Amino acid sequence: MSAEAIQDEARPPSAFWRGARLGLPVVVASAPFGLLFGALAVENGFSVFEAVLMSATIYGGASQMVGIELFGQKVAPWLIVLSIFAVNFRHILYSAVVGRRIGHWPLARQAFAFFFLVDPQYAEAETKGERGEEITFAWYMGMALPIYVCWTAESWIGATFGNMIPNPRALGLDFLLPIYFLGLVMGFRNRPLWLPIVIASAAASILAYKTIGSPWHVSVGAITGILLAAAMPGRANGGKKP
Repeated sequence: MSAEAIQDEARPPSAFWRGARLGLPVVVASAPFGLLFGALAVENGFSVFEAVLMSATIYGGASQMVGIELFGQKVAPWLIVLSIFAVNFRHILYSAVVGRRIGHWPLARQAFAFFFLVDPQYAEAETKGERGEEITFAWYMGMALPIYVCWTAESWIGATFGNMIPNPRALGLDFLLPIYFLGLVMGFRNRPLWLPIVIASAAASILAYKTIGSPWHVSVGAITGILLAAAMPGRANGGKKP
């Protein structure tokens, strides 16, 4: 590769658009889910403004779904916050992993980036880091901004025109996003202990869903996978000590 090509690869605009290209599949996969959220939010008594504000500030699809279901019931505010925290607990783990990749950034940029740290952002950042490539702020925001902007816009569209669909859940379009997430999980299948951890996490999550209920099954499944990985640190790190 020539010196000019290397310089071109390092330019922030180029890095930004490389990130944006990775964000496009996420935009497509999350679009039905965003539209569904907007429609269900209005159906549960939210105004269009409130639905869009929730997407713009909380920015967490599953936790937003939990929120709109609980807001319409006589549930204590602290329980709503705790339920949303349970669903978003995995983001604490994401930030711990991605934080070591972007520790060289200024603190203000790190804080700004963590707001946009959703599941696909984590997966792509971790994959990039495993290849030994530097995670630049331009690349990170190139992927993050299209997803965020489109998610907020989709919430508005769903909230504005969702009443045209008699039963949004009946379409089953929200199934596209879990399929995309399954693809993200499969991307890490070459890691040691991948299959046992996935099986243990899935089994614990299903059991918790049947016994404790939603949204606690998300955290229970995540914690189970973490405990199994921590119990065998040598194998989980490819035979190396952490």
